Amino acid sequence: MARVSQGNGYSRLTDSVVIPAESATSESTRVQIALPDTARRDPASRFLRIAEGLDVTPLLAELDVAPEMWLADTSRQRKVRCQRDTQNIFLRAARKPLPPGAKNANDVHETRTMRSAGRFPAVMAFCEEIATLHGGELGRATLVALQPHGWVRPHRDAGDYYRIRDRFHLVLRSPGGSPLTCGEDAVVMQEGELWTFDNKVRHEARNPTEEPRVHLIFDVLPPPGRGYYARSGSG
Repeated sequence: MARVSQGNGYSRLTDSVVIPAESATSESTRVQIALPDTARRDPASRFLRIAEGLDVTPLLAELDVAPEMWLADTSRQRKVRCQRDTQNIFLRAARKPLPPGAKNANDVHETRTMRSAGRFPAVMAFCEEIATLHGGELGRATLVALQPHGWVRPHRDAGDYYRIRDRFHLVLRSPGGSPLTCGEDAVVMQEGELWTFDNKVRHEARNPTEEPRVHLIFDVLPPPGRGYYARSGSG
């Protein structure tokens, strides 16, 4: 059984998530995760590791048989300056066309499942189960490869969509670890770990290695007052 961490060294076993089997003859695994407990989390911390020791092999297997998907849509690295060192596979994205009056997707809450999601059933099942365990609703989801020696430049995820949602990172492939900084806090995420962090605060990521760093990044709309870093209310 994997150990989970909550806050400054506080560990507890709460609910669990099933990692899908890689094949019909393999057994699925169930790993414990830590659910929100704001009374026990250090409110000054910008990062929270909620699970470790996850077997991500079934998810990587789906990626490894579809390498062409990394270049199917290059709009993010072309249009978003801070993301120009990334490659992306969009699984769920903002509704298009944007609703009347919307200048960009940051204030658009409606999410659509992309055709590409059909190539990654285990990945989508993982996202959906995490959302369900939190009593929430799955938002956008993207597979992101930060290129060797790449840098996601400092930025904050602004707008109503991000404000009320929690952002999750599942580390799929990162042999040397994934350095991320948020505000004054810095962590190195490792393969098989699931993290959430305060993406409403200025943050950045680096890949100092010779290999792409691959994360599954997704958002969950939690019930009111039950999120990790989601802001409640209209302010």
